[in-house]
Amino acid sequence: MNETFTILLGGALTVDDRVLALVAGSRVIAADGGMRHAGALGVQPEVWVGDFDSTDAALVARFPDIARKNFPPAKNLTDGALAVEEAIERGAQRIVMAGALQGERTDHGLMNLLLALRLAGDGIDIVLTSGEEEAHPLLAGETVVDMPEGALFSVLGVSDLAGLSIDNAVYPLEDFALPFGAARGVSNKAKGGPVRFGLKNGAGIIILRPHDFSGV
Repeated sequence: MNETFTILLGGALTVDDRVLALVAGSRVIAADGGMRHAGALGVQPEVWVGDFDSTDAALVARFPDIARKNFPPAKNLTDGALAVEEAIERGAQRIVMAGALQGERTDHGLMNLLLALRLAGDGIDIVLTSGEEEAHPLLAGETVVDMPEGALFSVLGVSDLAGLSIDNAVYPLEDFALPFGAARGVSNKAKGGPVRFGLKNGAGIIILRPHDFSGV
């Protein structure tokens, strides 16, 4: 059974080879207006969930045969969270949240990041992408992210980070303490290939800009 799912969300999405590689071979669930990304990705969602307040008649007309799960606008979950729950019910162990970062709603983008951290804590392998940026949860243990040579990345703590190590980067760290709110983890550069992150305690987010080689 395929345990990799892509969730189509309503934020911006630049489709390139890296995004296509993330999505390739996955099962797909669309969340409300995120269905608009299906054509550019060349995918056919197996279900379309949400309250459909961000979906116009033209988008519905383009995808008349996709099964829909309708929810009332007054609900306790975002459409994206509903789509993630649907994926987990269908057996997801790896989730790509496409269109999860850049959009009109900062609160939704931040919620997606926090949701990703919770899911990672539950053992789900998860990545968020807008094409221009990727986000990877950082929890205690080892996290490995493949990065192009020279690509810009940052580590942002959502708590104090203890024992932070970064290997295969222009600015490596070893057993470093990064206080919550400190900017030391912003703007590093990959040497190319797997960048390894170690963490003894805490939680954070790795933000990668895979096409940004502007320097630090």
